[in-house]
Amino acid sequence: MRIALATLILLATPAVAEAKLHREAVAYNQGGQALEGYLVYDEAQAGKRPGVMVVHEWWGLNAYVKRRADQLAGLGYVAFAADMYGKGKVATTRDQAKQYASALYGDNALWRARAKAGWEQLVKRPQVDPARLAAMGYCFGGGTALELARTGTPMAGVVTFHGSLGTPHPEASQIKGKVLVLHGADDANLKDLPAFQAEMRQHHTNYQLNLYGGAVHAFSNPEAGNDPSKGAAYDAQADKRSWDAMGAFFREVFGQ
Repeated sequence: MRIALATLILLATPAVAEAKLHREAVAYNQGGQALEGYLVYDEAQAGKRPGVMVVHEWWGLNAYVKRRADQLAGLGYVAFAADMYGKGKVATTRDQAKQYASALYGDNALWRARAKAGWEQLVKRPQVDPARLAAMGYCFGGGTALELARTGTPMAGVVTFHGSLGTPHPEASQIKGKVLVLHGADDANLKDLPAFQAEMRQHHTNYQLNLYGGAVHAFSNPEAGNDPSKGAAYDAQADKRSWDAMGAFFREVFGQ
């Protein structure tokens, strides 16, 4: 079943010209913690281009988020998959993933600092146009992208896929760019939506919310399985629609 689902995601998203992609492991550090991100871009493309930081789910920087970074590079962006946990620190169980993510959810200053460290790695790349930058993420990573935007980090836009919307510091007044939230209509995390919308409205933030009927948490990831009753499941239609919405959003905010 997972093989079939993996095939679906490849069909649902743009093809990537593998031979042209430059892939690079990037070692960096934050607060004494060794980190290793993943940089990818189309080396056949000349000149500076938009840069996108993509942040992993609570599992850590695994093959799934690297594949998403590859797809972004296939669209003509410089993509940097940030490492929020530490070099090689990838969860293999839900309990482990919860432990890793909770360490940052429970320390907002560290969470934001770790996100900024990844952002700095993207911004300094010579291929990146510093006037056209964005952050995006999945689940925990979506919340991370929002937290980075709430620090006032200059960016054209931020995108969350079934992302964490709650925050101990609702500082939307600091958000510089536009916000796109892509969420399953049946995701339990929607409990945080009213507070999120109140935050956006209070500060007149330019945001857009797309809800996908029948989709639950982790709808973009084939590894989530196919049983919505478990609260997390892949949904091929929501996956394609959300990726297309992200593409349109980036074309808008980057002026393409």
